[in-house]
Amino acid sequence: MDLSNELFARALKLIPGGVNSPVRAFRSVGGSPFFVKSAHGATLVTADDRELIDFVCTWGPAIHGHNPPVIKAAIAAALEEGTSFGTPNPYEVRMAELIHALVPSIKKVRMCNSGTEATMSAIRLARGFTRRDKIIKFAGCYHGHSDSLLVKAGSGALTHGNPDSAGIPASFARETVVLPYNDPGAIDRAFAANPGAIAAVIVEPYPANVGLILPLSGYLAHLRKACSANGALLIFDEVMTGFRLARGGVQEIEGIVPDLTALGKIIGGGLPVGAFGGRAEVMDQLAPVGPVYQAGTLSGNPLAMAAGIAALELLDRNNPYPALDALGRKVRDALRAACKSKGLAAQVPQTGSMFSIFFTDREVHNYEDALTGDAKMFGRFFHGCLERGVYLPPSAYETAFISTAHEGAAIDRACEVMDSVIRGL
Repeated sequence: MDLSNELFARALKLIPGGVNSPVRAFRSVGGSPFFVKSAHGATLVTADDRELIDFVCTWGPAIHGHNPPVIKAAIAAALEEGTSFGTPNPYEVRMAELIHALVPSIKKVRMCNSGTEATMSAIRLARGFTRRDKIIKFAGCYHGHSDSLLVKAGSGALTHGNPDSAGIPASFARETVVLPYNDPGAIDRAFAANPGAIAAVIVEPYPANVGLILPLSGYLAHLRKACSANGALLIFDEVMTGFRLARGGVQEIEGIVPDLTALGKIIGGGLPVGAFGGRAEVMDQLAPVGPVYQAGTLSGNPLAMAAGIAALELLDRNNPYPALDALGRKVRDALRAACKSKGLAAQVPQTGSMFSIFFTDREVHNYEDALTGDAKMFGRFFHGCLERGVYLPPSAYETAFISTAHEGAAIDRACEVMDSVIRGL
C-alpha cells in the first residue's frame, strides 16, 4: 500500500482526518485506508493495483455493480447536452414519474442532492404541515448529519436527546425524543408524554447504520397506527433500503404506507442525489406552493437524473431481487456455518442484498443489543478478509451490500475467504 499510504499522508495535511467522510478513515478497525483508482463490476482496483471484491458498493448505490455500461451510456448522453442548467429539465419529470410508479405512497416528490438533505427537508416539512415541533427517532438509526437528527439517547427510553456532535445546540436536540427500536410500548409512552406535540416519527424501517437490524413482527404496523392515532406523520428513511430490497422498498415488503419517504443512493446511479416525497397535501406545503422553504442549486441535476433513471429502469426491467436475495442467503449461510464450526457466537442478519455480522450471543433487536458485539473481533475479521482480497465495511456497525455483479466467481471466492478467516480467528 505504498501509494495509498503516500496519498493518505498528503490528505492528512489538508483534509480533516485525511477523509471526506469519517468511516473511511478505518478508525474503528485500525490501520490506514486504501485509495481506489477504478472500479468495475464487483471489483475495486486500489491505487496500488490490488483487486478487491467489494461488499460496500459505494455504501449502497452500486446495486448493478460498479460502472455498468447502461449507466455509463446514460451519463455520456446527458453530458453531451450539458452538465447543469439551473432550470427545470426533462429528466426531472421522468424521474418523478418513475419514483411514483415504483413507490405508490409517493404522490409527489422533490429532488435534492443527498440523503441528509432529504431527511432534513422531510422533517422540516412535517413540522410545517403539523405545526408541531417535536420529532421521534430511534437509537441507532442514522438519518444524516442535520442538527435535529444527529442525536443520541439519554439515560431512559423517554429521555429527550442530547447532541451527538459538537456544534449542535442542546436546545435543538431537546425537540428530538430518542426511543429504543423494536419497543412498541416506548412509542406509546412517548406520545402519551407529549400530547399534541409530536410532528413526526422518522425511522429506518430496517435500521442499517448500526449493522443490520430487522423489525419484530407487527412493529412497523404499530408505528403506523400510533402516528395515525396521534396526528403525527410517519417518515420512512429509505435512503439505504429504497429500491435495494424491492422496487417499492421496505414499505412494499411490509405493506406499510408512510406519509413521507426519504430516498437517495440508488436513485442517483452512483452520482450525488436525494429525494423526498409522499402525500400530495403534505408535499404541497413546500415552496413555491406552500410556506415550507426548501431549495438547491443542483437539485435535479441532469447527469444525476440520467444515471438514476437508467438504474431504476434496469431494476424494473430485470427484477434482480430474487437473485440478490439468493446471493445474500449464500453469504449468510457461509458465515453462520463458519462461526458454528469455530464455536464463535455470532448473529448474521440478512435481507435481500444486505447483511452484517455481530460477534455476540445476543439476538440483535436494537442499538443496545448491537453494542454487545465484539468490535475487536470484527476488526480482526475485517483485516483478515481485506488481506485476502475481500473488502467489507470498515466498521462493526455498518451493513454490507451485494450487487448483481457478485453472482458467480466473486460470491464463491468471497464466501471461501470469509470462511477461512473466521476459522482462523
